[in-house]
Amino acid sequence: MKRKSLSDTQRLDWLRLARTHGVGPVTFSKLIERYADAGAAIDALPRLAARGGRSNPLRPVSREQARAELDRLDELGGRLICACEPDFPAGLAVLDPPPPVISVMGPLDPAAQPACAIVGARNASAVGLRFAGDLARELGARGVTIVSGLARGIDAGAHRGALATGTIAVTAGGLDKLYPAEHERLVAAILENGAMVSEMPLGTETRAELFPRRNRIVAGLSLAVVVVEAAQRSGSLITARYALEEGRELCAVPGSPIDPRAAGPNQLLRAGATFVESAADVLAALPETVAAAERPPLYGYADRLPNHLDEADDGPLDRDDDHAARLLEALGATAVTVDELCRQCHLSSVEVARLLAELELDGRLERHPGQYVSLR
Repeated sequence: MKRKSLSDTQRLDWLRLARTHGVGPVTFSKLIERYADAGAAIDALPRLAARGGRSNPLRPVSREQARAELDRLDELGGRLICACEPDFPAGLAVLDPPPPVISVMGPLDPAAQPACAIVGARNASAVGLRFAGDLARELGARGVTIVSGLARGIDAGAHRGALATGTIAVTAGGLDKLYPAEHERLVAAILENGAMVSEMPLGTETRAELFPRRNRIVAGLSLAVVVVEAAQRSGSLITARYALEEGRELCAVPGSPIDPRAAGPNQLLRAGATFVESAADVLAALPETVAAAERPPLYGYADRLPNHLDEADDGPLDRDDDHAARLLEALGATAVTVDELCRQCHLSSVEVARLLAELELDGRLERHPGQYVSLR
């Protein structure tokens, strides 16, 4: 798509066409390719719909509706960037097709410096959360922007690790519809030095079918994607799939073969993903990014990655947040200290000790020297 600056009227038409029900990114891209101008494409919609035998005409949003979205975005301190504009992130511009528009909030320019995505399971282990946060912190200190999807677990851990240096959170819904709700303070901290990005209109509630679109944006903004923990049928592996398709570097953190949360990364590593045990491994991979056609056989593996979401890992589902559930989620086959469990689960040492004793009586807990514990 040719880069050009837009007048106010042209940007309004671009947004109107992008928000037209029935005009997705593919159709939008073809219309712009044919008519060059969004206004001309809007004028042609009734004729094209009739020629195609469509019973319900395509109805672009009105200028008033489009203007109201821009005004509301401005009130929130955000801005709209169209795919043809010079400041549209280069990584998104080369997607086929690119998102027609993105909404951005926060002081960080998504195209300001190299970016790396860190993604993983919602039900992350304490070890996985610590690793994601440390990795994000170290990469941020080396001038790399951390991108993730604002989900519970690994995503949130990566964002928190990169707060001081700036991180980009990509949301599945509109920027004014926070999900999950408990991340209100995290979002406020992100917006101090970082940015929030969405391709959805303001007012859009987060829904399961929108997560793949969010994952595509996460991969598109990044030179590399690091998968820390993910089940075999995980939304994080959808992000990995997009990374492969767009020729981005795919990295994975190994885990215990008896921990289901390590199944996804271990599978990627067997297929040839870059092995990551420190920020140095990711930094070494970033300059080597090449086109997908030049990739080693790993890139044929994309056909076996999921096209759907495993709602148990990354979907917008409610879950039982009682103390035992939190502790079980933080535990895994890799040993972790009791103190770390207290911090991660936000539970008192007395409560953690009680719950661990119950697990031990059930034969599910293994204790190790130095106050370390793990699941059997």
